[in-house]
Amino acid sequence: MSEKMSRDYYEVLGVPREAGMDEIKKAYRKLAMKYHPDRNPGDGEAEAKFKEAAEAYEVLSDVQKRRIYDAYGHQGLKNTGYRGPGTADDIFSSINDLFGDLFGFGGRSRQRNPNGPIPGDDLRYDMEISFMDAVHGVTREVELTKRETCWTCEGSGLRPGYKPQMCPTCHGRGQVIRSQGFFQVSSTCPQCGGSGQIITDPCNDCHGQGLVNKTKRVSIKIPAGVDTGARMRLRGEGEGGRRGGPSGDLYVVIYVRPHEYFQREGQNIYLRYPVSMVKAALGCEVEVPTIHGSAKLKIPAGTQPGEHFTLKHQGVAGLRGKSPGDMIVEVQVQTPTKLTKQQKTLLREFAEQSSESQEEGFFSRLFHSHFSQTDKKQHAGDA
Repeated sequence: MSEKMSRDYYEVLGVPREAGMDEIKKAYRKLAMKYHPDRNPGDGEAEAKFKEAAEAYEVLSDVQKRRIYDAYGHQGLKNTGYRGPGTADDIFSSINDLFGDLFGFGGRSRQRNPNGPIPGDDLRYDMEISFMDAVHGVTREVELTKRETCWTCEGSGLRPGYKPQMCPTCHGRGQVIRSQGFFQVSSTCPQCGGSGQIITDPCNDCHGQGLVNKTKRVSIKIPAGVDTGARMRLRGEGEGGRRGGPSGDLYVVIYVRPHEYFQREGQNIYLRYPVSMVKAALGCEVEVPTIHGSAKLKIPAGTQPGEHFTLKHQGVAGLRGKSPGDMIVEVQVQTPTKLTKQQKTLLREFAEQSSESQEEGFFSRLFHSHFSQTDKKQHAGDA
């Protein structure tokens, strides 16, 4: 225990004597962040407070040490042989337990068993499909080249019958220590990658990697109703694991090519359908294409350009059993551009027989409204 440490541990952390572990841990975390040497380079006072907080936490977080301290104080701990939190490496071990990656030390608490199973990496595959395949669903078979677990060494990377050797750089610890001011910082060993072991007799097939490249055909069933951005997960179809670890997953991301005529918004389908001027005026029944085939649509007499008609349940089926959407048909009234002499004569007769065309009626109402407003303003000005 530090000879200079005489302040009450509870006072150092700023907690009451009846404080629970969560409160003690929270207080220590706050002080460690505030006085950490990396945040206060060259500050001797901050360095001292950092060590002081570490010592207080080391005692109060240990049930037995705390009981002795509460009963007999600093001297009681000294009589048990306690001399403080130990080396700087020990201090950072406790910090790693609390902060994980916060200070970027990659401490020992992050990897409890560096020689344990290693899960395989996940993979992503972008798939483009047609509009109709997205609507109705499709099964596609794709060829993937990926790394799979080596069957010869079962993912260990070792030649069968051989064992790994202790890393000569870190001597099996998986960590290398470097000095930084008054303390030492541990980092992952660059030679063994933190495992503490090296492979001196690698597998002939995977060359010590535990994985080999293989090409595999994978069947992917795309459900009806998917849209651009939909993501599917195929469990176990990613890269293979090592040392008995499970394979990763394959994520398939869908992109849907646009259709020439249909447009989609959610589960609804939109279609612009051309109708002749005569049929729009007289009304008719037409057969329109849908994503499910064809359907009859009644166009009432006097239909105007841009009017919408709905065909119920003729849209896209919803995922997970949801009801299908609708199809919305927008009528586009077609004006003839090439008329015969007889057609022109008939249209002129139709215009003459009409008491007032829509165009004339519109301008008539417009001018009437305009001049009425002008007269009102003039009368108001004269008054």
